Amino acid sequence: MVPVGQRFGTGRPPGRLEWLSANGSPYTALAMVLHAERLGLTPITTPPASPESNGMAEAFVRTLRRDYLEDADLRSAAVVLAQLPRWIADYNTARPHSALGYRPPSV
Repeated sequence: MVPVGQRFGTGRPPGRLEWLSANGSPYTALAMVLHAERLGLTPITTPPASPESNGMAEAFVRTLRRDYLEDADLRSAAVVLAQLPRWIADYNTARPHSALGYRPPSV
């Protein structure tokens, strides 16, 4: 995940940031909603059985598998978890995204 300061520079985001998640109980629990709001996020959830949101999630998982897991060190969960911040940083700062004109989200 790209820190807000890195994505928007020294300025503030152009508006309130939305946090899109599934609508399961971990994401809709009052404690989670309040935590998101304390972080300045507007929590929004996908509709149940939403093909659009499922497609976005599945595309991300396919990309993660194709671009990062194929050559990754997968000998233990701890090793994989230690690599996640680097993969997500690369995904957000270096990897081209077709929906963004083949630019990374941070550009």
